[in-house]
Amino acid sequence: MYVSKSNNITRWVLAIGCAIIIALLLRNLIFTNYVVEGQSMMPTLQDGNRLIVNKTDYHLSKPERFDIIIFHATKHKDFVKRIIGLPGDRIDYRNDVLHVNGHAVKEPFLNENKKKILSGLLTNDFPDKGTIEVPKDKLFVMGDNRLYSFDSRQIGFIDMKNVVGKVNLRYFPYSKFKIIH
Repeated sequence: MYVSKSNNITRWVLAIGCAIIIALLLRNLIFTNYVVEGQSMMPTLQDGNRLIVNKTDYHLSKPERFDIIIFHATKHKDFVKRIIGLPGDRIDYRNDVLHVNGHAVKEPFLNENKKKILSGLLTNDFPDKGTIEVPKDKLFVMGDNRLYSFDSRQIGFIDMKNVVGKVNLRYFPYSKFKIIH
């Protein structure tokens, strides 16, 4: 059987074109990437880290406490933070310990930052707010670097419709490559 060169070239162009279209669809509809700016999530995430964000995860399942998410904080700015309170939760901090619905909850991702504190607390109590109840379809988020994080303590609850997605992977720097749960 004989195949002409022009027919072969057409097939390659179509194959490459289809691959590009599929990659763009995956990138825009299912996954996207973000670059961390700032120190609010240190030491978990550092300034300049590159992340893969799953944009469909919360269409298939509900967010879980301690998921790291990207959300639209303003029209022009997206933030990366950790979910602390889910819809219906009653949360408060007492003596640097998170309490959810009256029960103390461990936050092992804060251990490194707590060791660096010479005096005082990493996460101050909520004396002005007391116990906070998270409304339906909202989240309460905080950065891991609690002393230097602009989060729900200042900006309030995050509307679920503003969540871009769940952080699944840090791929840069390569030495810090990590799947994030």
